[in-house]
Amino acid sequence: MLDLSGVNAFYGKAQVLNDLSFSVAAGQVTALLGRNGAGKTTTMKSIMQLVVAAQGQVQFAGQNLVGKPPHRVAKLGLGYVPEERRIFTDLTVLENLEVGRQPPRDGAVTWTQDMLFELFPNLAERRSNRGREMSGGEQQMLTIARTLMGNPRFLLLDEPSEGIAPVIVEQMVRVIKQLKTEGLTVLLSEQNLHFAQAVADTVVIIEGGTEKYAGTLTDLAQHPEIRDAYLAV
Repeated sequence: MLDLSGVNAFYGKAQVLNDLSFSVAAGQVTALLGRNGAGKTTTMKSIMQLVVAAQGQVQFAGQNLVGKPPHRVAKLGLGYVPEERRIFTDLTVLENLEVGRQPPRDGAVTWTQDMLFELFPNLAERRSNRGREMSGGEQQMLTIARTLMGNPRFLLLDEPSEGIAPVIVEQMVRVIKQLKTEGLTVLLSEQNLHFAQAVADTVVIIEGGTEKYAGTLTDLAQHPEIRDAYLAV
């Protein structure tokens, strides 16, 4: 469903992605793993064309995304949840969800507020609260819920477990598993291997903007030297 081939990306003269290539199959949850500075967030932004690749291709459902404006990429069915969350802090939960509303999309679930409140019970309880009145974990949930209101076919989650309480991390595991059941394809970037093990079908490990491993978690478990080389703190 998503294919990156030979992607090189720069911030100024600093190269962050180096001939990065990997694929994400439809209906799967793939975890993009690596240490801080490995290039995970830049990979996400390159897919969304918030960072334009200098070379290479990013294909989604057979269409090359390189050079398309980010809003056009989103209209193809990609939903992006950035690490920074970026909710509207002066708006209520309900108002934030309305901001994200998009028309129904072929091949994707059409999400409603009631469906999202079932998926995120915390948000149902806080529906009239403003964003600034919520915890970091609740803001993360709201960011995901607002993105789902756009009815994406493919969801990009940047560090979904970062900086949130363990009880919220457990809820996030349940949410991602439910999204897979609903037919969404998910690419999430993570440093937390335990979180990835709980939700992912496959993993891609990157270091220095280059793919170092791609396969199943079962296969990775057979290669502790790879885990120790690229994931150990």
